[in-house]
Amino acid sequence: MIEVENIQKSFDGTRVLKGISTTFNTGQTNLIIGQSGSGKTVFLKCLLGLFTPDEGTICYDGKTYSDLTDDEKRNLRQEMGMVFQGSALFDSMTVEGNVRFPLEMFTKQSASEMQDRVDFVLNRVNLVDAHHKFPSEISGGMQKRVAIARAIVMNPKYLFCDEPNSGLDPKTAILIDNLIQEITEEYDITTVINTHDMNSVMEIGQKIIFLKNGVKEWEGSNKEIFKTDNEAVTNFVYSSDLFKKVRQMYIEERN
Repeated sequence: MIEVENIQKSFDGTRVLKGISTTFNTGQTNLIIGQSGSGKTVFLKCLLGLFTPDEGTICYDGKTYSDLTDDEKRNLRQEMGMVFQGSALFDSMTVEGNVRFPLEMFTKQSASEMQDRVDFVLNRVNLVDAHHKFPSEISGGMQKRVAIARAIVMNPKYLFCDEPNSGLDPKTAILIDNLIQEITEEYDITTVINTHDMNSVMEIGQKIIFLKNGVKEWEGSNKEIFKTDNEAVTNFVYSSDLFKKVRQMYIEERN
């Protein structure tokens, strides 16, 4: 569980985050949504420890980040997995090498132990025959699965995903969403996803935080978002005709 209390962050006198408080639950997919410039990326970087909030606290399973020693912060970061927007794979490394990289950097496992772990996570993301391929030799969807495998190879407590469906076709995006949710529930991870993808919101939004101009405008589940009368949320989520129709169908069924 990650507990956020009154997080504020400014850059050059401009307040980007304006007192955000929320909780991200373990074993759930927690989504951060909002328009460009709403503060999503800055908020995610605060959660990752890349930015230090000007005010407020972030607690990871009861441990307040600002109270930790440098060694404790380093250990906490090793419990975090990250899936980057562009996958961020090393082009010169094979799939196997990319996934093994965190183990080589941060553990003292033997070569056979590392190989067993790499084989396990690649199998878990359904990439059993891609070990010796390079990123340029596989599809965008497969690259995302490699990125997820690398993110979970250290068996993290916390998984952060920045636009994991960026650049993917709708069918592949759904597969990635389902994979992230399955892994979250299976390994009881606290997963936080920064996304613009409304399909993700509807499919796996067990907890949704909507930011607007650095403020938490709304929070709830993908079921509750159908019910909200918050104009900022409805304008953002139902900007497409498809979702307007889905919402109207829901309202008609309710009545």
